[in-house]
Amino acid sequence: MFHIGHLNILKKAKEYCDYLIVGVTVDELVKEYKQKTPIVPYEERKAIVEAIKFVDEVVPQVSMDKLDAWERLHFDALFHGSDWKNSELYNKIIEQFKTLNVDVIFISHTPGISSTQLAEKILQQNNSMEPIRH
Repeated sequence: MFHIGHLNILKKAKEYCDYLIVGVTVDELVKEYKQKTPIVPYEERKAIVEAIKFVDEVVPQVSMDKLDAWERLHFDALFHGSDWKNSELYNKIIEQFKTLNVDVIFISHTPGISSTQLAEKILQQNNSMEPIRH
């Protein structure tokens, strides 16, 4: 679910580059690595990201393998939220990209906001609402 934290990352990433390519994760990959179905389908999430003025191109993210993405796109920098900084996964990615002269740049995570938190708030509000009677 797209939120202000995502927008902040895209805005800041654009400050580092002339051409910003954004990978939007396809539904199948979300199901595979998060074990849940996205609330907003891929095509709609893609359309949202395409409409953002900081974004120059949107591509489907079909794999978590960042080297695979680099082989297709040959980017100079990879941006990610700072919540992944110092993770085992991203420490490995940083080492892999050093040999390719690709910078891995972590952008400050927006505190207090996440898709999971938004979904929980929506569920709580729906559960506390009185049913509509006709």
